[in-house]
Amino acid sequence: MSANYAAMPLLAANSTPPDWCGNQLRLSIAGYDFDLRRDQDMDALWESLGRDGFGTDERMPYWAEIWPASLLLTAWLAVRQDEIAGRRCLDLGCGMGLSALAGAAVGGRVVAVDYEEAAIAHAARNAGQNGLGLDLAVMDWRRPCFTAGSFERIWGSDILYETRFYAPLVSLFRELLAPGGRIWLSQPWRQVSEPVWERLSGDGFTVVKAHEESVSFSTYRSTVSLYEISL
Repeated sequence: MSANYAAMPLLAANSTPPDWCGNQLRLSIAGYDFDLRRDQDMDALWESLGRDGFGTDERMPYWAEIWPASLLLTAWLAVRQDEIAGRRCLDLGCGMGLSALAGAAVGGRVVAVDYEEAAIAHAARNAGQNGLGLDLAVMDWRRPCFTAGSFERIWGSDILYETRFYAPLVSLFRELLAPGGRIWLSQPWRQVSEPVWERLSGDGFTVVKAHEESVSFSTYRSTVSLYEISL
């Protein structure tokens, strides 16, 4: 794996990180304003989880929050109009849709997918609230529902927080990435994720750490890295 860090921060330093005002949030990132809405916060959804939420396919409501990795990915996409505009793009684990909205704002033909129906419903509403068009689908990474080679750009934020996600994601990348395409993954530092990048290199991918910075949102602060991956 090689490193090619961007010299300047993508997110402006802010002594008071943005936070929800009730269940409404306005973010200004790289010259774009995004308005987001949610019905319940993650804590309330967590308390409402039934036994099925803790089964083999855990349905933790991580989608109901904005995380530092999502903010950095959004900023990365917002300054890449030349690389995104007019291209078919796939947002993996879209949550409430922030990074998908950034891709659409710069002219990408974005398809946003998530395993949770509630996340897709929120992403659809947020797209409408921001006047941006997205195609949305509930999708299991283990069973991609698109034609091979469909996407010139694939991205996701903080989607490698468990080792069991590696194999289905690599299979999905190989199947859905168009020739010459790029994958962008933003990831906070986690010990469980550290071996992933060398493993991808060993599995035939070119991996470049393209950016890294400290990112805050609400009470969360993480050092987030942005990786560009190609076949």
